[in-house]
Amino acid sequence: MDPKQNLLRKLPAISVILEQVRIKDLGSHCPHVLISEAASETVQGIREAILAVEQDGKEAADRNTITNLDQITALDTIVDLVVKKVHEKTGPNLRKVINATGIVLHTNLGRAVLAAPAVKAINEVAANYSNLELDLATGERGTRYAHIEELVCRLTGAEAGMVVNNNAAAVLLVLNTLAKDREVIVSRGQLVEIGGSFRIPDVMTQSGAVLVEVGTTNKTHLRDYENAVTENTALLLKVHTSNYRVIGFTAEVSSGELAALGRKQGLAVYEDLGSGVLVDFAEYGISHEPTVRESIKAGIDIVTCSGDKLFGGPQAGIIVGRKYIIDKIKQNPLTRALRVDKFTLAAMEATLRLYFDEEKAVAGIPTLRMIMMQPEEIRSRAENLQKLFRERAGNGVDTEIIAGFSQVGGGALPEENLPTFLVSVRPKSLSVNTLEKRFRELEPPVLARIQKDRLLFDPRTLLENDDEIIAANMKRIMEMG
Repeated sequence: MDPKQNLLRKLPAISVILEQVRIKDLGSHCPHVLISEAASETVQGIREAILAVEQDGKEAADRNTITNLDQITALDTIVDLVVKKVHEKTGPNLRKVINATGIVLHTNLGRAVLAAPAVKAINEVAANYSNLELDLATGERGTRYAHIEELVCRLTGAEAGMVVNNNAAAVLLVLNTLAKDREVIVSRGQLVEIGGSFRIPDVMTQSGAVLVEVGTTNKTHLRDYENAVTENTALLLKVHTSNYRVIGFTAEVSSGELAALGRKQGLAVYEDLGSGVLVDFAEYGISHEPTVRESIKAGIDIVTCSGDKLFGGPQAGIIVGRKYIIDKIKQNPLTRALRVDKFTLAAMEATLRLYFDEEKAVAGIPTLRMIMMQPEEIRSRAENLQKLFRERAGNGVDTEIIAGFSQVGGGALPEENLPTFLVSVRPKSLSVNTLEKRFRELEPPVLARIQKDRLLFDPRTLLENDDEIIAANMKRIMEMG
């Protein structure tokens, strides 16, 4: 008999699979139709794997992680796969992962981890009614922006402020409000792509503003802006190139110089800071990033930045500046389409309050804490993780601690390499790619990085108790063989 046909004949009927104790136990919390569907899909997957075996007997790549065809039809193996598939179907698609990559603001992993007070604030408003748009003092309808406006103004020195759902939305809203069908002058060297192929010129086009480029890629002078002003000019725009740097023979106009030109010409001046920070990173040995307060102090009329990058809060676009401009923006119909919900406001308020004590902000906001983490603390955590690996994995892996670099990520501080210590793992019985894949497939998934046939774990981006979880996963992987 054809070996393939023999294997296919051994596949149990769906009804037999559904009668197994472990499968029946799933019925206490899963719909029967879903379990039956998982069983059918599993058997079909095994059938396709058998049929994919090459004629010479070599095993094809197995989509069900089974590598031994002698066991492919074993009932226990099939039950394991059905249980796994049911858990995949019933578990959340968006779930916790452990970030051991060393990239602090990893866009694919959700960027900033929120501070504990921000998480608490979200839980509070999620579980209860709130005064989202109610003025408790008067009993009248209020505005949702009131919950953060005073705080953001005190921290930045601005006259007024608001938030929308991300910084791209903030840029779109400001340009549409102040410059629809009119010209906006911007340096050619600042026409950045801000992620996901989302470019400043494209945002300007959607806003209705007319782009006027001045200067060159590497040099733009004040006279370039001045010479480009016409009767149809509405705005002077400065974009902080937070996700790249032009070095060498360069020149750009400072915020103060551009603000002075705007006053001279009777034009509003707008600066998009991109990442946006409220503390001076240079004081902590990190490359200086312009703070929101610095831009306001320089005389910029309107400033925007992200809330979930170096700011360390929830995804949001922060808009601050002169009150008459903020009032105009609030009246724009697009503002309602781009407004934030109560969860973002709660998290943003809690994050802003931390900044009133800079020491507490640096210690309590995960993004800031990770970026400013000292090498000796990282080495200590690396040594602990290495110890756990040796205890849990036995002789299954070779480990060592090596010096390396972490990255800020999220398009912020592109030139900043943060010195770190990495736990390097070389598996003995598996390929490093298989080890990485298995870490990624376990619960919770662990994301690390591969380099020179080693799997590297960076303690900089590990949260409390992540070490134990990673070590437990390592043990499970080694026991899988």
